Parts: sequence; C-alpha cells; structure tokens
Amino acid sequence: MADVIPTGQERATIVRRAVRVAVAAGAGFYPLLYGAGLPVMALYALFAPIAVGLLSPVPGSGRQRASVMVRALPPALALATLGTLLAVDTWAAVGGMLVVGFLLAFAAVGGPCPAGVGPGLQLFYILACFPPYAPDTLAQRLSGLTIGILLLTALELLLPDPPAAPYRERVARALDEAARGTAPGGVPPERLRAAGALLRLSAVPPAERPAGAGRRDRALEQSGRAVRRLLDQLATLAETSPTGTDPASAALLDRVSRLCTTSARFLRTGEDPPVPGALEAAMREFQAERVRQASAAPGERPPAEAERRHSRVLALAESARMVEITTDIGVHGRPTEPALPRRLFWYADLSTPRLWARRVIGNATFRSVLFQNAVRTALGLAAARAVAGSLDLSHGFWVLLAVLTLGRTTAGATWQAVRRAVAGNAAGALVAGALLVGLGPHTDVYAALLAPVMLIAFSLGPLLGVACAQALFTLVVATAFAQIEPVTWRLSEARMIDVVTGSVIGLLCGLLAWPAGARSEVHRAMADLLRTCADLVPGTTEALLKGAGAVRGGQAAPRTRPGGSRSPSEDARSGSHRTPEGPGGGARAAPGARPEGSHTSPHPPPPVLPGEGGSQVAPQTLPGVHKLRLAEAAYAQYRTETPAEDTRADWHAMLIAANHMLLGAHYLPRFGLRPPADATDASAAWARTTAREAVAEVDRIAALLTGAAPEPVRRRTAADDRPPTPLSVDLEVWLVSLDQQLTRIDASLAPPSRPPPPVTPSGRRTAPPG
Repeated sequence: MADVIPTGQERATIVRRAVRVAVAAGAGFYPLLYGAGLPVMALYALFAPIAVGLLSPVPGSGRQRASVMVRALPPALALATLGTLLAVDTWAAVGGMLVVGFLLAFAAVGGPCPAGVGPGLQLFYILACFPPYAPDTLAQRLSGLTIGILLLTALELLLPDPPAAPYRERVARALDEAARGTAPGGVPPERLRAAGALLRLSAVPPAERPAGAGRRDRALEQSGRAVRRLLDQLATLAETSPTGTDPASAALLDRVSRLCTTSARFLRTGEDPPVPGALEAAMREFQAERVRQASAAPGERPPAEAERRHSRVLALAESARMVEITTDIGVHGRPTEPALPRRLFWYADLSTPRLWARRVIGNATFRSVLFQNAVRTALGLAAARAVAGSLDLSHGFWVLLAVLTLGRTTAGATWQAVRRAVAGNAAGALVAGALLVGLGPHTDVYAALLAPVMLIAFSLGPLLGVACAQALFTLVVATAFAQIEPVTWRLSEARMIDVVTGSVIGLLCGLLAWPAGARSEVHRAMADLLRTCADLVPGTTEALLKGAGAVRGGQAAPRTRPGGSRSPSEDARSGSHRTPEGPGGGARAAPGARPEGSHTSPHPPPPVLPGEGGSQVAPQTLPGVHKLRLAEAAYAQYRTETPAEDTRADWHAMLIAANHMLLGAHYLPRFGLRPPADATDASAAWARTTAREAVAEVDRIAALLTGAAPEPVRRRTAADDRPPTPLSVDLEVWLVSLDQQLTRIDASLAPPSRPPPPVTPSGRRTAPPG
C-alpha cells in the first residue's frame, strides 16, 4: 500500500467540507427532533447532508456543487418515494435496487458530476426501502430530505471551496504560451511541453474537465489535444536550428502566433474571434512555395534540414488550424464556418440528444469499464438487500452502505478497504458500546456529543484512512440513534454484523465480476488501439509514394495476428465493428490526387488545402477512432484506481502515439506532394521499410501489453545523404516522430528500477509517470 500524502490544499478542503456537513446536519436534526418532535423528519434531515456532502464525491467549487445539489433534489425525492413504496416486500425492494443501482452507477457516462452525486441518490433509495413499511411517513421523509439538502446547499455558498480555473482558461493560457513559442528562442522547449502537460485531463479538477457529450465539451476536449500537440511541435521546432533565412516559415509562424493570441482572447471573452480563413490563406501560400521548391532542379532545392523544418512548420500550422475550428465550436456551440475535414468534426452538426445517444450506446458493452462498474454495483447492492431482508438484519441499511462505500473497482483494492473497515468498525463498536452502557438513556448528553463527534469524524476520517473513518462513523451513528429511540450496546453489535455482511458481499462481487478492474482492460484496449492505428501507417506511406489518396489500414496486405486472426481494422471492414461513441474517421482527399489508372504527371500539382477538391476515398480511420474511445475510457477508470505494479507504463504516451498515427493519416495525404520525376527508389524503399518496422514495433509493444514474449525489433534511422524531396521529408518527419514515441513507450514498459512514487488520498501521484 502506497503512503498517503495529503497536501495542504486537500486538508483545507476536507476540513471545510466537514464543517459544512456537520453544521447542515445539526441545523436540521436538532430543531426537528427537539423542537417539532418529528424523529423521522429529523433522521432524514440528518442523513441528507451526510449522503450528498460526505459520501458523494461531488466535484467543483461551492457554486458548482450547490447547483448540482439543487438539480439532484427532484430525483432524490423520487427515489425516496420509490423506496418507501417498494419496502412493502423484500423482493420488490431487491428488484428496485437492481434497477436503481445500475442506472445511477451507469450515469457516470455523463461525466464527473453525475458520477459524483450518484452514490448519494442511491442512499436515498436504500434508506427508504427498508422496513418498517410506512407510507404514512412519506411526507415527513421527503420534508426532512429537502430541508437537509437545502441547508447544505446554503452552506456550500456561504463556506465555498475556491474555484479552479475553467478548462477554457487553461487552454487560453496554453495558447498564450504557444504564441510566445513561435518566436525563435521565445520559450524553452521544456516549458512548452510542461504547458501542454497541464492540459491533460488527469491534471484538471474533475468538475472542470470537458467530459460531457455536447458539442461544446467535445470541442474543448479536442481543442486541448490540438493545443498540446501544437506546443509539442513548437518544442521540437525550437530544438532545431534554422538553416539560413526562411521568410516563408517566418511568415507562417507569425500567422500561427496571431491566431493563438486571438483564440486565447476569444476563449476568455467570447468576442473578437480569429479572422476566418486567414491562417488557411497563409498555409496556401506556404504550400505554394513548397510546390515551387519541389519543381526546382535538384541542385537548387533547399538543404535537407530546411526541408524538414518546412515540414514541421506546416504540420504545426495544421494543428493551429484545428485549434481555430475547435475554439469556434467550443465558444459558439456550433461551427460558424465550415468545419473541415468534416469527419474530424463529426459532432459539430449533430443535435445534443443524438450526441448523448451515441455516448450511451458506445458504453453499452461489456468492454466498457463504466458498464462493468454499473453491473458490479447493481448486483452487489441487490444481493445485499436480499440478504438483509431474508435474514431480517437489524438496521440492514448499513449492509448496503458498506457495499456502496467499501466496494472498489478491483478485488485487491476491495480487500484492502474491507479489512481496514472491519478493524475500524470493531474499534468503533467497542467504544460506542462502552459509551452506550456508561451513559444509558441520557439523551441530553448524546445531543451534546453529536455535533463535535460529527465534526471530528468528518474531518479526521478522510485524512487518516478507511479504518479511522469507519470507527468514527460508528460513534456518529451511536450518538444519533440514541437520541431517536432507546438503544443499548447491541446497537454496536448490530452495526458490526451489518458491516461485516456488507463487506463480504462487496468482496465476493469484486472477485466474481471483473476482479482486475480496469488494469486488464487498459492493457487490452491499448494493445488493440495501437495495432489498429498501426494498420494506417503502410497505407499512408503508399499514398504519399504513389500519390494515391485512398489510405486504408493494412492496404498493402492484411496483417495476420498470431493464431491466424486478422487485425482489428480488417475485422472492422468485414462488418464485425460496432459504431463507436466517438467521431467517425476520414478526411478530405489528398492534394492533387488522381483516380486510379490516370496518367502520372512529372510535375507537382497545384497546392491543395483541407476542404479543397479531390474525389478520393477517405482514410479508414473509423476502427482506430472507435478503439481510441474505448482506450480512453479504460485509461480514465484506471486513473481512479490505486496504482498497481505497472505504474511506469506510459499510457498517455500510447494515446498520443495513436493520435499521431490517426492525424498523420488525415493530414499527410492532403499536404504531401507527389513524388517528383527524379525521386529515387532508395527513398521509397527507406519509407516502406521504416513503415514496416514501425508496424512490427507496435506489434511488439502490443504483445508486451498482453503478456506475450515478442522478439526484439531492429530500428533504422533516416539517411541524411540522399537527395531530399518535400514528399520524402514529410513522410520522414512523421515516421521518425512515431519511432521516437514508440521508443519512449517501450522504455516505460521495462521493469521498474525503484518503487513507485507515493500517492495522495485521491489516488493522484506526487510524480506522475506519464
């Protein structure tokens, strides 16, 4: 178990939350119990702030959480009503628990806020569905629940946590850095890459992540990736020295700088967007210059390093163009100008209901970690309700509470939580039992103890771990119930039995339903993703070498996996592929590409930019995009789990490499020039060999991820002594960059040389590996 290192900010957040919950619970409980004499209403007023404010990890600032709580009030009332009515029969309550448990857990597809409030909503059904069957108390239950949530909402506004920077502001800051990075020596490469790393969703507070299914969130998420890619390209450009004067590159970089500055201001104010088409016009001029240089005699062409620089500048300008389109959609909610290539911005013209339908359908599969978690949670809660009802356990509510709060996504993590919880409950039960025996029926003493005990429990429990939290929560339960009805030391005994029962049920569910959690899924998903995207590399290479615009994964020859199975993209083309939740693949045709069988001109075609001409078939990136979405979901779930023994694996680098292959299949056929008349066979042979070696290296990495023992692959580097052409340099830059990324991934899969870094209570590493 890694050491837990709470940061100062986390400690302050925990204490503020404890004060809010304790004050809200006490402000509702005491007047209703001692002033109005309504114990049922008082119990729900006490429980509601604990369920929503403490047991539900609702993310965000005070204002954001208050908004979530107000919107959660109607479903909370509906669930409490449903639980009250289904309490008439054990199996009716079990069936309702199965449905409610699955739906609320699966609501995590909506993002961090629905996922955070879900456990609290489940608890409102759980509390109401236990005997006694008392529909005559429904009004009191709903009133107490409403009072408790409204009191906590008010305290969220009066004692808020400081707001975090919105994702739009983070993207704007990164764009400011990119604008400065376009000038030679303006920003060090390390600083550019560090600015890009801040856009990783793992580095963004959950409430600020663009995780929704609507157009704005999808565009902002895509914008963050485009900006990070732009910053990395600028860092790579800054690490190379320009050869002589290069006015064409300087002009295009200046246009990129102005676009970054304008886009940053546009994100902050929503006014003065970038001038449509200005960057594209600069790219057109730059492309025309490349065509002119490619048409020159071999002795008059720029040196190899200058050609490589041109290729890098054009690639980063394409990233900036992506930023321009995504910020337009992110601010306006839909594109004000045509978003081309249209398949990359597939969501731009779809309605919000259709986008949400895609999100839900895309996760309605047993390969989805969110679906797995929903099934595991629903089965565990339903089984706990059936056991508690069949055995007629006293205070059976605690059985389900243990399943909900102690269940983890892996069997190992569940066992760690269960054994600590049982130990903590044993200690708490002893103290609570002694307290009940010593104080007897003196409710005034319990009333005086409840408020400070709640404050201590809600403050120290999250800081000191599961065992301490369970022990202190047992004391809270004892002091609260002792005021509502006469109790004895057997209350502690009943809680101990219920918690152990719930722990055993949760542990069994963790063992039987996907015990490895997202670990095995992230290995499989990343291996499938890399293999599927690697199928695009040979096809993209052939498209550039031959001038053909059709880029299909595995175009040269379908690759066969060990055992005779076809590659994922071949399966997709044969019809076994499901429609993804994410974007469809495909881009506009290659510039100047021609139909098959047409005459090959010895001269380069006129410059063509995205959205212009061409009738070729779009790249078959749909399978890769589908695998990318599944891999992202598995990686997101894996980030929430306790770091395992393979924490050095750079999963984020794998996602970036997949994006590199997908984006290359989009922009290289559009920008890559045809081979000139004097192109050498050696240049083409190098490109084909390098592409094959990249595919072989991807297969090697995928085999490592799935537990196989692949043979090493010998890599080759680009030769600098052959006559460069714009086409070969475009392809060379792309393939060499891919090789560098695969090298980093391969190194991250080596056995660790030292123990993994410690983590904070939220599972965040103090030094993330990737």
